[in-house]
Amino acid sequence: MSSTATDTTDRSSAPAPAAAPITDEEIFAGHVAGKLRVELAAPLDTQRDLSIAYTPGVAQVSRAIAADETLAKRYTWTDRLVVVVSDGSAVLGLGDIGPRASLPVMEGKSALFKAFAGLDSIPLVLDTQNPDEIVETLVRLRPSFGAVNLEDISAPRCFEIERRVADALDCPVMHDDQHGTAIVVLAALMGAARVQGRDLTGARVVISGAGAAGIACANILLAAGITDVTVLDSRGIVSRERTDLTPVKTDLAARTNPAGRAGTLADALHGADVFIGVSAGTVPENLVATMADDAIVFALSNPDPEIHPDIARRHAAIVATGRSDFPNQINNVLAFPGVFNGALDAGARRITERMKLAAAHAIVSVVEAELAPDKIVPSPLDPRVAPAVAAAVAAAAADVTG
Repeated sequence: MSSTATDTTDRSSAPAPAAAPITDEEIFAGHVAGKLRVELAAPLDTQRDLSIAYTPGVAQVSRAIAADETLAKRYTWTDRLVVVVSDGSAVLGLGDIGPRASLPVMEGKSALFKAFAGLDSIPLVLDTQNPDEIVETLVRLRPSFGAVNLEDISAPRCFEIERRVADALDCPVMHDDQHGTAIVVLAALMGAARVQGRDLTGARVVISGAGAAGIACANILLAAGITDVTVLDSRGIVSRERTDLTPVKTDLAARTNPAGRAGTLADALHGADVFIGVSAGTVPENLVATMADDAIVFALSNPDPEIHPDIARRHAAIVATGRSDFPNQINNVLAFPGVFNGALDAGARRITERMKLAAAHAIVSVVEAELAPDKIVPSPLDPRVAPAVAAAVAAAAADVTG
């Protein structure tokens, strides 16, 4: 049975309060003593309560688990506890700010797990950027948690760390900067395609950014059947002819850019149907103007999109950003709470490509009857999303394991 939060209040349709500037004082006040607390699942008001929760009663439970370790899933919180793990090396747009400075972000992520999926979660920031030490730490801590959300770890180390942690542990592991972004991008792209009545598999897609998010987006689009995907890094189009690519980009080049394009963003965008920006770069208006008719532009850099949405709309039919103050916000919170909830519900040992695709389909299905050029995905506050994603992910996991 899912433990998804049962709050059914439609927060997405509630009237928005008048926008007011958020002051520094308000921001810092909201973080005093952190954003998380531990709450009791049962009262501790009487001597009897103490005897059950702690000594002597707790000894019986410990003896039982010592005799059968699988009972820890039933009698401790670890089965549904997510750890949010970071080394502070790639935090938001701030870069390598270290573990202590990253902690407010990780606390926020844990708060989102609780608010949107009812999952308990704790932040775990590590004072090391050594992949061996990160993997070893999580292996040794495995009895204390049920799933791992890797967060804000710089590329290319994030690819190795995610792969090695997933291989080493028998529980769900996901680097949200990669896969949460990719899932929601695919959902938004499916929503946009349905609004336009177009076949998404025939679209020519350009992705600006070959870091964690960009590569994950390329991978999920390929898995969804889109064959013409071109990715750019800071030196131009990622192509087979380039000799300066990392091993990760070399692999990407072998699976993308089927037309063998070379050159700059201008060469890639000319005639393209879709632009997905996941870099800190900028895109001049004149390049967007060269895209195909009814183009789709996802300018996802925060806080400054690659191109301002008002300017992009002069040439593109559908525009999305990562910001909450414009229509079509592409936000990872649409994906990760439900993905982890569904994986834990299914007892999955891994989060597979099939589960990620199922999550994307579930996200867009929530607003199937409401789709419009300015609503290609649900609001991040829509309470229907996490339960739908959890159910779809659990079903996809069952298809593999069952």
